[in-house]
Amino acid sequence: MMKEYKATNYESDLTDRQWEEIKDFFTSGNKSKYNKRSLVEAVLYIVKTGCQWRMLPHDYPPYAAVWSFYRRARDNGTWDKVMKHLVKITRKNAGRNENPSYALIDSQSVKTTCYGDNHGYDGGKNRDRRDRQPEYLQMIKSVPNAA
Repeated sequence: MMKEYKATNYESDLTDRQWEEIKDFFTSGNKSKYNKRSLVEAVLYIVKTGCQWRMLPHDYPPYAAVWSFYRRARDNGTWDKVMKHLVKITRKNAGRNENPSYALIDSQSVKTTCYGDNHGYDGGKNRDRRDRQPEYLQMIKSVPNAA
């Protein structure tokens, strides 16, 4: 039997409107005894705070259940589908075409030793450098709040 959703009071928690927007992505596999919204909010807490899985507050389901939920959703592409959906919503709300026509990719050069792998000569800086790609982690918080 699945536990009922119990609201927490963390900054990373979803509003009811935000949850309504994405809940259909998390309906499959209702074998979990934890509410899907609680699991999603626990993942968002980890993303927002950067805390260790084992340091997840007791207001959320146990970290092992949250980790398992996150891993399965990552492996089956659920997080990617949610992100694509949120990008479309955000673009539509901004009065833009839902599908971007182009993308910009940025990188950063970092000093390395001569023994590192995957490095080369950076002509712009006249030095040996390793390119480090930024990690963009935009989660569900991009859904606008109900006005």
